[in-house]
Amino acid sequence: MRDRRELLKGLLVTPWWSSALYAQATRGMPPLRIKEIKVLATSPTKRYSWVFVKVITSEPGLYGIGSAANAYLSWSVKAAIEKHLGPFWIGKDPDRIEQLSQASHVRSYWRNGPVINTARAALDMALWDIKGKRANMPVYQLLGGKVREAVPLYAHAGGKTTDSCIENVQKLMEEGYRHVRVQLGGYGGGGFVPSQHSSRPEKSPPGPGFDEDLYVETIANLFKQVRDRLGWNVKLLHDVHSRLTPTAARKLAQRLESVRMFFVEDILPPEHMEHFRQIRPLTTTPMAMGELFTHPLEWRPLITERLIDFIRCRISSIGGITPARKIAALCDQFGVRTAWQEGGENDPVNQLAAYHVDLTIPAFGIQEKNAFPDVVHEVLPGAAEIRGGYLYGNDKPGLGIDINEALVAKYPLADNYRNADWTTIRAIDGSVIRP
Repeated sequence: MRDRRELLKGLLVTPWWSSALYAQATRGMPPLRIKEIKVLATSPTKRYSWVFVKVITSEPGLYGIGSAANAYLSWSVKAAIEKHLGPFWIGKDPDRIEQLSQASHVRSYWRNGPVINTARAALDMALWDIKGKRANMPVYQLLGGKVREAVPLYAHAGGKTTDSCIENVQKLMEEGYRHVRVQLGGYGGGGFVPSQHSSRPEKSPPGPGFDEDLYVETIANLFKQVRDRLGWNVKLLHDVHSRLTPTAARKLAQRLESVRMFFVEDILPPEHMEHFRQIRPLTTTPMAMGELFTHPLEWRPLITERLIDFIRCRISSIGGITPARKIAALCDQFGVRTAWQEGGENDPVNQLAAYHVDLTIPAFGIQEKNAFPDVVHEVLPGAAEIRGGYLYGNDKPGLGIDINEALVAKYPLADNYRNADWTTIRAIDGSVIRP
């Protein structure tokens, strides 16, 4: 084993295509088979409800790690792998990543849903991890090699007032971030009317009500003040989180044009994507979309018609590294850039999967920042590091990350502590607003 690893290290310096290098590196080795699928579910803090897979092969000591994390459907994804897809994968050839991705895609007949896609993504990441380890190469080398030295990130600045938002943007700029997303009091902040200050119908639910006209006015003024006080040395982003009607979305996009946004995210809900055709001729404000996408028919028209500027899919929600590469190739043809959704409840394995793709694609735009507490780095040794506004992997073979099964057992999977209550936002009349 040691002699083979030393041989592979020598092969890495030769100027061969990665596919030829992998074939040479593994020539003469016995065929691989998937021997076991371990499902490892954990909640290292109450914020996280994570599911991972460990794909164990017939080669002693060779396994891969993949993310099946979906915080709001974690138990469903866990069961789907344990009872359905996991047994289907046993005995298959882990070298055939594309074939297994396609077979898993149609395995349940009904496809392109958040549960099946997330399960597929876990296998896909694990197989790329295995392939990289077997060739003694980081995954990005197998994908064609680096086109950039690190992955730039955008950070998140928020506050209850305009002054506090500006102060937090300044702090992030001092840390090295050139791209900063600004939210006034969280998603929808600036558009909520306190219950005691609004006319409500009888028996309406408690809490503030969302008013989109107030939101458009407040957010437009927020970014004007941010730009006036901080100048042009920071690239500004904002997440609407799908809360606007098409009419209000057009108004906001036009109001923000003068502050030259890097992008505005999810200005429309997925159900109203066709309205991007009306927004595009009205403004040069860059649009990002796709956090909730799971189906090619959602992102394909937006990219091929050049209706958006950034695609915002989550790697695990679309099926893993293999589909992400295909989306990035499509983006490259139509002048759209990637901005994978990697924040919030996402995990370090999914983050690294996005990182390896980002290092290799011309269509890269930006990646979302997600920093993890120390306990997460203990559970998942090898997690990427953030320095000076950039994400860095460790250049170890495969994805470069492992999982501590003893700590997984110490921190068993728990229900999402918020029970997704943050998604239930209401208008003044009590009706539900899309998150």
